[in-house]
Amino acid sequence: MAPNLPGWPWRRPAPASKGMEQRLGAPLLERRRRGVVPTAAGQALLHHARAVQNQIEAMAGDLAAYATGLRARVRLMANTAATAELLRDILPAFLAAHAGIDIDLDERPSHEIAQAVASGTADLGIAATWAGLSHLEQKPFFIDRLMVIAARNWPGLPGLRAASLSDVLGEPFVGLSTGHALQEHIARQAARLGGHLHFRVRVPGLDNVCRLVAQGAGIAIVPESAARRSARTLRTLRLTDDWATRQLNLCARRFDDLTPQAKMLAATLV
Repeated sequence: MAPNLPGWPWRRPAPASKGMEQRLGAPLLERRRRGVVPTAAGQALLHHARAVQNQIEAMAGDLAAYATGLRARVRLMANTAATAELLRDILPAFLAAHAGIDIDLDERPSHEIAQAVASGTADLGIAATWAGLSHLEQKPFFIDRLMVIAARNWPGLPGLRAASLSDVLGEPFVGLSTGHALQEHIARQAARLGGHLHFRVRVPGLDNVCRLVAQGAGIAIVPESAARRSARTLRTLRLTDDWATRQLNLCARRFDDLTPQAKMLAATLV
């Protein structure tokens, strides 16, 4: 029978503590004549255990809010052009108007978006129609046109108001960061022409690309909406390739099967 002593768990270490010590490779308790005290490793374990407990309690609180219908989360995937359009006005206004709805926005290439919506990984997606959306329900979002941008005093491409990708392959480029959906799409088109893009620098965000281009670091290919925002400092050329004009659609497996919160977001987007 266990003795009724204050702080009994520290008086005689449980067998489990020895097993944990063996797994961790460090003693957790220091055995003394009058009992045991935690070592530095034991104190660290206690600190982490308390942090985990706090996280579990916070998680339980968050999940309770979702379980009672006070909060809901919608998983939305969009390509680069759609993401830029969404973040300007649409999503900020929606989030401000619906305090109980959270949105997971993930920027992906159109073909990955189509796969994610079809598999249920995303509730809603905004993707180019070329990505194969025929197995999904769709609603028009907007037409995205890609533009070539350059500094107003850029010495290359003299007198041109439109250009194809093959016309600009020899120019130095400012690009989006490695792995960025739009940049990878453009790189694939260059590879189909048997060429590649020479990047002088790659940066996160379309605004950063436009800023560097305006300062003469190179040219870039960006959505028309991004080019318009910096029109005062840039020269723009229409990109004539067929793939440069894209119909972007909002898609779901079935709009009628969406949660009420996802339906509200879908209605806002179209």
